[in-house]
Amino acid sequence: MTIEAVDPRARGLRSRRTDEAATPLGILARLDWVLLGATVAAVAYGVRAIGGITSHDVGGSAESRQALYAAAGGLVLVIAILVDPAFYRRFWKAIYVFLCTVMGFLLVFGAATRGSKRWINIGFFTFQPSEFGKVVLALTLAAFLAAKAKQTDRLTVPLKTIGLAALPILLVFAQPDAGTALVYIAVLAAVLLVAGVRWLHLAVLAAAGLVAVLAVLWWLPSAGVQVLKPYQTARLTNSNSYNLTESKIAVGAGGLRGQGVNGATQTALDYLPAHDNDFAFASLAEQRGFFGASSLLLLYLLIVWRGLKVVTNAADLYGAIVAAGIVFGFLFQVFVNVGMTMGIAPITGITLPFVSVGGSSMISNLGGIGILLAIHARGGRRRA
Repeated sequence: MTIEAVDPRARGLRSRRTDEAATPLGILARLDWVLLGATVAAVAYGVRAIGGITSHDVGGSAESRQALYAAAGGLVLVIAILVDPAFYRRFWKAIYVFLCTVMGFLLVFGAATRGSKRWINIGFFTFQPSEFGKVVLALTLAAFLAAKAKQTDRLTVPLKTIGLAALPILLVFAQPDAGTALVYIAVLAAVLLVAGVRWLHLAVLAAAGLVAVLAVLWWLPSAGVQVLKPYQTARLTNSNSYNLTESKIAVGAGGLRGQGVNGATQTALDYLPAHDNDFAFASLAEQRGFFGASSLLLLYLLIVWRGLKVVTNAADLYGAIVAAGIVFGFLFQVFVNVGMTMGIAPITGITLPFVSVGGSSMISNLGGIGILLAIHARGGRRRA
């Protein structure tokens, strides 16, 4: 017979420490300060940069407006830190239904702006639901996959996950917003990989995706079936060369140290289209040069590295999958936006995180960082 002695004082101490770690002060003590610091630095750098990029615009500099968006995003980041990620896992079905309902409502009843139904105007603020959907999709798909953790070797699990993701992806694609739909697909790929889906199944799904892309861009149009709008096809195939040409000129003109705000003629004289949004990186490179652009990329790299640390140190599979979806979605946005300014990625209209003008992008990305910090802060406590 085995007799185990348990010290009630130790048990009480452990319980008390666990409760203390769940308080705001306990969470604060466990934050990844490197990730938070890199995010604050990237936001501050982006706000300052956008001030110079838009200084010659007709409506004046957007720096103050972008700073206001950053402040709102900072509030969302703090709230996200305080919310236990287990909350999203518990109510993921309701969150998923809400996301699809908003997307469907926007598609049916939303007012078209520049040929797209992407924005909802609530008077004092116009926001883009699909931007927030990038984070929400990671939260919901992760909950489904975590519940099926023991069945990921079956092909039915990734197929059902793709089925769940297909509805919001198609709703975004129909707005039309092919760029954001691609980010959703990147999030889907990341959560499937980290959830433990078999490599063979991933390879089969990737091959099927490649066939679908080829069909949409070339095979179906050759047969007279147009899935994309003409301008979307031109963007994805880089056949619309004007924007790309002007972007390359802007990037090359920056040199090592940049031309400054007044000397960056591509941006100042409005030769470069969408220089405050889609092509913000090209304008930043023209004004601040190689050193200025590299500084931003290094901050992005630091954020991604710390985000991957969150994936590996998460307390449970759900947290790891969510973190992977958010980090890879963020990395995909950076890679495509920066790449398209130099002609190595298709022109998709994906915004540059923390730099491109827009409240929805700023707030949603900061909210995603807040969720990463929340996962990290609770990881050590639960493992203990």
